[in-house]
Amino acid sequence: MKILVVGNGGREHAIIKSLKKSKNVREIYAIAGNGGIADDAKIVEGIAVTDIQAIADWAKQNKIDFAVVAPDDPLVLGAVDLLTEYKIPCFGPNKAAAEIEGSKIFAKNLMKKYGIPTAEYQTFSRLDRALKYLETAPIPTVIKADGLALGKGVIIAQTREEAIQAVTSMMKDKVFGKSGSKIVIEEFLTGPEVSVLSFTDGETLIPMVSSMDHKRARDNDEGLNTGGMGTVAPNPYYTEEVAKECMEKIFLPTMDAMNKEGRTFKGCLYFGLMLTPNGPKVIEYNCRFGDPETQVVLPLLKSDLLEIMVAVARGDLKYTKVEFLKKSACCVIMASNGYPEKYEKGYEITFKCKKDNVFVAGAKKDGDKLLTNGGRVLGVTAVAGNLNKAIKKAYKKVKKISFENAYYRKDIGQKALKAYGEK
Repeated sequence: MKILVVGNGGREHAIIKSLKKSKNVREIYAIAGNGGIADDAKIVEGIAVTDIQAIADWAKQNKIDFAVVAPDDPLVLGAVDLLTEYKIPCFGPNKAAAEIEGSKIFAKNLMKKYGIPTAEYQTFSRLDRALKYLETAPIPTVIKADGLALGKGVIIAQTREEAIQAVTSMMKDKVFGKSGSKIVIEEFLTGPEVSVLSFTDGETLIPMVSSMDHKRARDNDEGLNTGGMGTVAPNPYYTEEVAKECMEKIFLPTMDAMNKEGRTFKGCLYFGLMLTPNGPKVIEYNCRFGDPETQVVLPLLKSDLLEIMVAVARGDLKYTKVEFLKKSACCVIMASNGYPEKYEKGYEITFKCKKDNVFVAGAKKDGDKLLTNGGRVLGVTAVAGNLNKAIKKAYKKVKKISFENAYYRKDIGQKALKAYGEK
C-alpha cells in the first residue's frame, strides 16, 4: 500500500517508524515531514499541513491507498472529510468529531450533558463577564482558550491577579488569536495526571498503554508550560481498578455521547485524565495521538499499526488484535535552550548512537547534515523490561546525541519511579 502521513513533528515520525514495520506498506509519503522523517518516508514539498485541499488533490493524483492525518489543525479543518470525498480511506476523525478538541466549550458541554466526570466550569465570550466572575471565583483556577493553541492554551492561575492577566491576554490581547475569543474558566483539580490514547471506530474502543507527560520546561515541574518535555509508559497511577473505572465512566460514555450527537469518532481519541480524590476526571480530550505520548506508546505496540488503522477506518476494530509489550518506555525531549520562548536554530545534530527510537520533531536537512529547526528537536526513546532501566537507557542515548544549545530535563520519569517505590 502507498501510505500518506500528514504532519511534521516527532509524533508523525513515531507513527511512520511504526507503520514501516507493517508487511503491507510499500511506500510512505509525508506532508510536510521534516529532516528526520526524510530518512523514513518520501517528503512531499510545498504543501502545508493546513492546506487540506492541496493535500486531498495530491493524494488523489498520486493514488494514495491510505492516509493518516495526525495533527489537530487539519483534522479540525476537515481533512478527513475531503479525503473521504475523494474516496481515499483514512485514519482520523471527520470535522464534526474533531470538534471534541477543536472547541473546549463543546467538550465541556458534552461531558455535562452526558454525565462524564470533569471539573466544574463556566464559559465566557465577553471579557467584562469573565472578569466579573473572577472577582469571586475560587483560586487557584484554570483558564482555557476555547480553540486550538498548540497545546499551550491552558493557564493555571495561582492568584486572582494571574487569573485576570490570563483572561485579559486571551480575550483582549489575543495571544492565541481567535482561539481565545471564547474561554473556559474551570475548577482547579488535584491528583496525578494520566494520558490514555485509544483506538476507536465508534463501536469498539481499545485503550493503548497509559503514559505520564512532563509539561513544564524545567526540572521539578518548574518553568513554563510546553508541548511536553518527556513521557514514560505505563503510568504507575493507572492501575487495573482505575482503568476499569475509566472505561465504564469515561471512555465508553464519551464514545456513545459522540454517537448520540451524530459525531461518530473514528481514529485516536486521547483522554487527558486527573485521578482526583473523588475519582478520575477528564481534563481534556484530543482528537489525535498525543505528542510526546506517541513516542512512548507506539514503540510498545506489538500489533501491526496499519492493520489497526485500516480496521478503525472500516469500522471493524472489534475483529482486530491490538497487543502491547509488557515492558516500559521513556522518552526524553531534547530541545533548543530557551524553548518555549525565544531560541536559536540551525545547529548541526550529531549522533553517536543508533537512531532506531529517536524521533525527530524540529530539524531540517542541509545536504547530509541534520540541523535544528524548532523548539522541541528530538524525542529520544528507550524500551526496557522495567521503567528504571528504560529511563537509564534513554538518558544514555541522550548523552550520545549533541547539538549546540541542547537542553533537556534531567528528571523525566522520577515521579513515576517514586510511585513505584523506586529511586
